[in-house]
Amino acid sequence: MEFRRLGETKLAVSAITFGAWAAGGWMWGGNDDKEAIEAMRAAYDLGITSIDTAPIYGQGKSEELVGEAIKGLQRDKVQILTKFGMRWDFAKGDFFFKSQDNNGNDIDIYKYAGKESIILECENSLKRLDTDYIDLYQIHWPDSTTPIEETMEAILRLKEQGKIREAGVSNYDVKQMAIAEKVIKLASNQVPFSMVNRGIEDELIPYCIENKKAILAYSPMERGLLTGKLKPGQTFGEGDHRAGNKYFKEENIRRTNEFLAKIKPLADEKNATLGQLVIRWTINHPGITIALVGARNAEQAKQNAKAIDIHINGEEMEFINNQLSDLEIVG
Repeated sequence: MEFRRLGETKLAVSAITFGAWAAGGWMWGGNDDKEAIEAMRAAYDLGITSIDTAPIYGQGKSEELVGEAIKGLQRDKVQILTKFGMRWDFAKGDFFFKSQDNNGNDIDIYKYAGKESIILECENSLKRLDTDYIDLYQIHWPDSTTPIEETMEAILRLKEQGKIREAGVSNYDVKQMAIAEKVIKLASNQVPFSMVNRGIEDELIPYCIENKKAILAYSPMERGLLTGKLKPGQTFGEGDHRAGNKYFKEENIRRTNEFLAKIKPLADEKNATLGQLVIRWTINHPGITIALVGARNAEQAKQNAKAIDIHINGEEMEFINNQLSDLEIVG
């Protein structure tokens, strides 16, 4: 496994990091607790020592499963990345969207990052994770109702208290990062990035390279689209958020699969799956520090970890990018 430092901090994380959203079941049509824990442990055994989670993932469930998965492991050999700022238990801040929890109960999701809320969220996360510190603590989404300065001052207090090691943001733009930086030195920004979703290339990547900030790419597999396993007419189970997502429209699945067919010979040549080639392309991309990749079970986790063994040279990166230039997502 390759380990990469986040920005100018001393915190190093595995270039492939375990993304534990699906482990919480919420918005993924449920989960299997035992398989989720086994997936995280299998990933760890193959060098994926970093796990990214959040309280909202299953309304605490994902964090609890992460806590179970790391029991018995040497704590300083594991990097826990979690978040704050998405509340489902009270109505305050920016209303985000309506949802259902894993039991089918209606819940309203709010983006809220007031000081007292952050302090409470951190304590709750530490309990669920069964640990006394968090390696990287990230605001999940911007909250327009709370000044960024107030949010970051709360994070600074948590850092001074030793409850977190480093501060990060998620889904922030360049201007929001610059404001946050006036209060606390940021390690990273976690943002969506994949072969079919490259919007951060224009502003955010250049900013982060120039200011030495790490980029944690989430959804690098575009939630399974880039595995090549989905076919036009794909149906999703109840509660699966992909059902209404533009990337999973029949035409976009067809177009993406046509692109994947063009790069499959390269994957075959390297004795790799399409998914492994996609992961390696992602962490090779300029400005991208790590890729967050989920796994439903131990076998998927093992396959993800093997992506680190693939080598893609400059000429091959150019070939992939040339094929990508012909791919247009509609809708």
